[in-house]
Amino acid sequence: MARQAFKYKLYSAERNKRLNRQRVAAGQIWNHCIALHKRYYRRFGQHLSQNRLMARVAYLRNHVRTDWKILGSQAVQDVVQRIERGYKLFFKATRDKSGRKVRPPTFKKVSRYRSFTLKQAGWKLIAPGKVKVGGCVYRFHQSRTVEGKVKTVTIGRDSVGDFWITFSVETGEAAPIKAVTGRTAGFDFGLSMFLTGTDGIEVQMPQPLKTDLKRLKKANRELSRKKRGSKSRKRARLALARLHRRIACCRRDFHHKLARELVQSFDVICIEDLNLAGMKSLWGRKVSDLGFAEFVSILEHHCRKAGSRLVKVNRYFPSSKTCSCCGHIHQELSLRDRTWICSHCGVSHDRDNNAAVNIEREGLRLLAHQAGHRLEEEAA
Repeated sequence: MARQAFKYKLYSAERNKRLNRQRVAAGQIWNHCIALHKRYYRRFGQHLSQNRLMARVAYLRNHVRTDWKILGSQAVQDVVQRIERGYKLFFKATRDKSGRKVRPPTFKKVSRYRSFTLKQAGWKLIAPGKVKVGGCVYRFHQSRTVEGKVKTVTIGRDSVGDFWITFSVETGEAAPIKAVTGRTAGFDFGLSMFLTGTDGIEVQMPQPLKTDLKRLKKANRELSRKKRGSKSRKRARLALARLHRRIACCRRDFHHKLARELVQSFDVICIEDLNLAGMKSLWGRKVSDLGFAEFVSILEHHCRKAGSRLVKVNRYFPSSKTCSCCGHIHQELSLRDRTWICSHCGVSHDRDNNAAVNIEREGLRLLAHQAGHRLEEEAA
């Protein structure tokens, strides 16, 4: 079984205020559950079980906080389950993608609480582009048909204030078999050139944040000058949020188009596993503008969808310092050296092209090693 998500934007309407009240109720329930967890631990030194917490919230909805009834019972259960998943990750002492230790769930501002999730009940897809949630019918911009069995429906609000509906579906279809091109490629990430490939491919990214930086600074200045709590400050905040959303959409659109082009051209794509936290500390805003981590995530998605293979080479592999002709490692190479001559064989190298060739070779070696290890396990 495979999971897919279909995300659509809801039409702006007055009835969206009801969705906003449900979102507010979910945020209030979240904060109340966090308070109960903290109080229970202070008194008994133990973790509050999920079933007892659900029973307590159900009692409050029926007798004390009747305004919480605007939110469906399954959405309330999902809030409790989100908190439980957060505590489980914290107890495992795991780390997130950036390497930071996972912290336990904590209080959130209700105004910043984003979404609530419905499962089997509380919603109904009545027609293309129409969904019924809690007795009200909402229209959404349906760009593609919802295919598969819908498992969950998540309704969320972004920073601009627009509501989005996401259908998480389960499909039994396997990944499509793509036409085999027989081509492999290695790619090296860079700041001056976004991607440099082994076949002479060079991809320059438009950098939407740099393009709109003046407008972004002006919007931030206008927001800082407004009086807190005023309507003009709210309008300035929404203008800044719309600008940020437009920049993010431009970046995401470029990443999707580039990833789709790569998976259609190559069967095996080899890239380097980057230390993004270290890169941000050195180059800051430009690394965030290029969005390497987001591109890798999108590339993984398109590779799974098209049947291509994505191989990540270890970040400590000296791809730039290794001569692609003789294999000699040039230890004295610095980041400023864009071209260098191998002291062992005398060949002149472009830093990025040489790194792309080495990344492809190392990725294919890792792929062959994994295939050989798999055959040995099957034979044993």
